[in-house]
Amino acid sequence: MTENNNTTVVKAIKLSKVFGEGDKAVRAISKINLEVKKGDFVAVMGPSGSGKTTLLTLIGCLDRPTRGRLILGTKGTDVTKVPENELYKIRRNNIGFIFQGFNLIPSLTAIENVELPMEGTIKSGKERRERARELLRIVDIAEREKHKPAQLSGGEQQRVAIARALANDPNIILADEPTGNLDSETSESIINVLKKLVTEHNRTVILVTHDYNMAKYANRRITIRDGKLETEQGGVLEEEKRLDAEGADVDEGKEPIKSQ
Repeated sequence: MTENNNTTVVKAIKLSKVFGEGDKAVRAISKINLEVKKGDFVAVMGPSGSGKTTLLTLIGCLDRPTRGRLILGTKGTDVTKVPENELYKIRRNNIGFIFQGFNLIPSLTAIENVELPMEGTIKSGKERRERARELLRIVDIAEREKHKPAQLSGGEQQRVAIARALANDPNIILADEPTGNLDSETSESIINVLKKLVTEHNRTVILVTHDYNMAKYANRRITIRDGKLETEQGGVLEEEKRLDAEGADVDEGKEPIKSQ
């Protein structure tokens, strides 16, 4: 690991979100403390309604916490103190989003979808095109750059969506059920792309999923129940790192290890 991997990029301190008021108030998440380092691959699991998507929404600055603090990025910005009209800069510069439904623009080609988020940060059209092409190469779909979403399979669309999430070189990738609409084989290929972003490109990935077979590839697995962080365990990626350090081969049949 490089020393950059000691840098905290997400720090939640007693983070809470309440919807509604009085007798109708619903506490979506309650006093969650969480610290995520650069290069972490974190899977957030839990039953429907547990608060995992709410947590992702708060980390992504798409909503405000009711109470608590949230510190993001390598510069340690306390986003709970950032004015509403400035939050888009935090999202643009620090966070890439991947959604279950891909959310690609149907009328644009793959490369044009990846270029779109760069329009506010890279003035040169040539530079945008070169960067978009490089990102499509990273996610192994460069040969489909001229195809529109309707001409791509679900897995190919999600690869384009991952490239788009990387457009502005964010520290943090937030993935909300990115394999929810895909078959098991395609889902595994998408998880391997996310894993590659962590191991080869030192990105931080926070993944919300119901699927243990996908979550096991994370080096940290967090379970949320009734809005509270319940358990945390290590996953296959962490086991691979340990065994690589010892010069051993990974035994794919092993259960994920618990973090110490």
